[in-house]
Amino acid sequence: MTPTVDELLASVRVVSLPLTTRFRGVTTREAALLRGPEGWSEFSPFTEYDDAEAASWLAAAIDFGWWAAPPPLRTTIAVNATLPAVAPDRVADVLDAFPGCRTVKVKVAEPSQVLADDVARVAAARDYLGPDGRVRVDANGGWTLDEAERAIHALAPYDLEYVEQPCARVDELAELRRRIRHLGVPVAADESIRKAEDPLAVARAGAADLIVVKAQPLGGIGAALRIVRDAGLPAVVSSALDTSVGISMGAHLAAALPTLEFDCGLGTAALLAADVTDAPLIPVGGVIPVQRVAVSDSLLSRYAAEPSRVEWWRDRIRRCHAVLAARS
Repeated sequence: MTPTVDELLASVRVVSLPLTTRFRGVTTREAALLRGPEGWSEFSPFTEYDDAEAASWLAAAIDFGWWAAPPPLRTTIAVNATLPAVAPDRVADVLDAFPGCRTVKVKVAEPSQVLADDVARVAAARDYLGPDGRVRVDANGGWTLDEAERAIHALAPYDLEYVEQPCARVDELAELRRRIRHLGVPVAADESIRKAEDPLAVARAGAADLIVVKAQPLGGIGAALRIVRDAGLPAVVSSALDTSVGISMGAHLAAALPTLEFDCGLGTAALLAADVTDAPLIPVGGVIPVQRVAVSDSLLSRYAAEPSRVEWWRDRIRRCHAVLAARS
């Protein structure tokens, strides 16, 4: 049975973790950790998300903390490095934190930057990896259709593995895919999966070559596995700047996929300057293990959020639990 809200709140610990570099406009990452019968789980929707969206993240936290994960089909997951929208002279410093990773996901379409900044960053990532490495870019839906077409033409010479969520709407993705087919650059859908009322609309519209799935936003491992199955497209498992607890949830999702063709976006613990475990899931040799992590009580105390923020998260859990109860 679903735990009561009192059961959830009895174990909740809220942390505020510093980042190594600004990401998504923030320098710290807040997360609520919950302890269930299966171990620690994570509830960390970004603060700007409303309760309807955040409730799916709570469902995922309950799923991972209170129910056994599916049997793993693999014991390690190959992961990509994640490169925020930094200047070219900072690229090497950021990527050095991802030892052994053969793939880099480069953030592009930053609102305060221009296409030339994206090209310079992608060029620096390609130089860092060499010709055998894989470079993918993620626009987070930040381009219009015409901007996306122009940007992909400019970035294609750097041998892109794929472009992730170049436009916001499904119809735009479908039209862009038609326009750039001659370039041989695949299109991946992320926000059009995890933020959509109908996550399968992308597949039906022929708007993507692959999909990006994240355990927390999709309501848990089981829900994400069903979406991958029904979409019938290759999948990449990614994270949402989680602590190592959330990364572990994503690793269990990746381990349960029948096939896994792409390196996964589960190396982002390397972007945290602190974590909640003494053995964070940072890539070693380009992979992370599929395992639950042992959470450190001393680290939970050291990076505990301010009391007002703890109460903010506790209230959020109450509201999201009520949303889940209404849905059921």
